[in-house]
Formats: sequence, C-alpha cells, structure tokens
Amino acid sequence: MTRPVALPTALVRIDHYSAVHLAAATARSVAQRCGLPGAMPDRAAVLASELASNLDKHAKDGALYIQPLPLGAGLEVLAADRGPGMPELGRCLADGYTTTGTLGAGLGAVSRIATEFTIRTRVGVGTLVGARLALPGQPQPVCRDAGLISLPADGEQDCGDAGAVVEDGERRTAMVVDGLGHGPRAADAAQVALRAFAAAPPDQPLSQLLAALHRALRHTRGAAVGLLRLYAAHAEYCGIGNVRALTVSPQGVHHRLTAQPGVVGWKMPAPWTHTIPLPTGTTAVLHSDGITPQWAQAPSPFLLRLPPPLLVTNVAHAHRSGRDDATVLAVKPQQEFR
Repeated sequence: MTRPVALPTALVRIDHYSAVHLAAATARSVAQRCGLPGAMPDRAAVLASELASNLDKHAKDGALYIQPLPLGAGLEVLAADRGPGMPELGRCLADGYTTTGTLGAGLGAVSRIATEFTIRTRVGVGTLVGARLALPGQPQPVCRDAGLISLPADGEQDCGDAGAVVEDGERRTAMVVDGLGHGPRAADAAQVALRAFAAAPPDQPLSQLLAALHRALRHTRGAAVGLLRLYAAHAEYCGIGNVRALTVSPQGVHHRLTAQPGVVGWKMPAPWTHTIPLPTGTTAVLHSDGITPQWAQAPSPFLLRLPPPLLVTNVAHAHRSGRDDATVLAVKPQQEFR
C-alpha cells in the first residue's frame, strides 16, 4: 500500500533566463527532501533545467511545478505555458531540432532521462509536459493514473491545502483538505489531516474515515475535506466544506458533487456518501476553493483529454486564485491502464 508524502508543490515561474538556474536548484532540493538516492537529485535538476530553458526560449507565461509523486516513490517536474504550441511535435522531440540556433537537445534529453515522459500541445493554446523520476526497484503506477498540485497563496511559505492518494488492492482513495484560512495554522491542520488519512485502515468506510479526521482535527482550526474512493466502475464521495468534486471524460463534465456544509474538527454533520458510476475513460477530480470553478463550466476538448498529471497542471496554471491556497487532484481507477 502506498502512503502520501506531505510536501507541497514548488512553483517556479519562468519569466527570465535566471529562473532556469532556480528551477534546477529547486528540483535538486525537492529530490533530496524526497530521499532520492545517488545521482537522482542531479538528474532531477537536469530535467528542470531543460524544461525551464525550453520555456524561456519558446513560450510565454511559463512555469514549472516540482513535487513528489502523488503515487509511488519519486519526483515529477510539470511544465505549463500559454502558447504558442508545437505544430511539429515529433520533430521537436528529435535531437538536433532547433528553432533558436541552439543544440536542440532539450525535450529529447528530458524524454531520455525521465522514467516517464508525457507531452500534450495545441497550437495557439500551449504545451504541457510531465517528466517523472521513479525510485528504482519499486513497482510504480503509470504516469496517467493520478495528478496532484498543492500551492500556497501568493506571498505565503506554508500551504494550508493538501492532497493525497493511497491505493490498496483494486481501490484508490483520494483526499483534498483545505485548512481554514491560510498560513502556518492552516498548514498545521492540513498536515494533521494527512497523517490521520495515512494512518486510517484502507477498507474503512468513507463516513468513518471522515469521522476519524474530525477527531484528529479537534485541536486545530479545522478544515474542509473531500474524500473519493475509486473502484473499477464506480466511485464513492464523502465531503464536508468547500472542496468540490466532479467527474470528467473526453465527452464532457459529468457528475458535480456538492459537499455538506460544516467544518471538520469543529462543527460537522453526520456525513453521507454518494455513489457514482465511472465509465471507462472517466477521471475523478477534487479541488479546493483556491481553484476557480469556472474551469469546469465549458472546458475545452484539449483539457478533457489530458491525463491526470497534465490535467491538474493545466487547471492550476490557468484557474488558480493567488489569494488563497489551492489544491487540485485528479485520479483514475487503478486498473484502467493496466
């Protein structure tokens, strides 16, 4: 059974060439905090440096999101921008291809170094890249299974939001927690919730799990919590507070689930659980109110076809409110890509 890692996402905006060095240093530091051994922190730095350099040369409004893997042991570097996209993606991935007179080794080098590499691009819209380094010698979920980004409010060092995914057998359980307010006390509440979530029995009903989180959070400022449990063809949802849940597929947005009012840790009603179908190709999404809900009102076909790691990157990059902590989590049933 995999357990969550309680590190928030490191955001590096690529608005100047000097940010390339910052991206490399950040990736190396996150890899070390993740406990990646040997030369893996240096490999993480190379991934971040190449992706940041590519953004600096070719894109606008580019950023890197660097963090532990939401499932399995390792690190991922996610890149997003708002254009111009790549009309000839195959050529862009080939060594030696360049439009700026450089050696043209960027994306090709990233695809070779990364354990898993995913890219999606649309001309006039932008490009999304996911590069993962998985710890050797352990079974790893495939890249498209789960995505998670948690970011503090602008100007804050601590993140009062958090998310996690655990798997056991053929089910996955996901949580997004939003500590009330933001800053250190909100972050404390989120970390308490993460620890209680990780310690819970994997087969515990969601209503009982939420009650356990309520007890754990009694000595904090409290939180909003959304829980999802995914099986092969259906999911269960249980939530209190302002965490939103919905399901999406290439055909559009399907179920939109509203949590019960209340505060976990303070005033919580008796929780109830919804059951919803999960047809093949469906992705379940949880997000805090630091993500503006407009992203799901009329999402583009490009967004709806993204695998979870790139879906959350797109949503966080384009629809995050900098005034609050923000978390978005997307996950598919475990066996869909087996």
